Amino acid sequence: MSQLDSTFSRRFMTLEDVQEVLSISSSQAYSLVRSGDLRAIRVGGRKQWRIEEAELEAYIQRSYFDPTPIP
Repeated sequence: MSQLDSTFSRRFMTLEDVQEVLSISSSQAYSLVRSGDLRAIRVGGRKQWRIEEAELEAYIQRSYFDPTPIP
């Protein structure tokens, strides 16, 4: 099983997992969460961010460019 496959076999992902899946920097991943574009929860004593797999997939779907002009 590849790293990417094991990342998607869990319900919640870390910001590092999101970075890997989207091929973005840590500051970009953090910015997506802080802006609310990518919904996440904070867990644990250190309040670390966790992103549900379904939320990441929804973000990806919303991000696709639609070249159809809006009337």
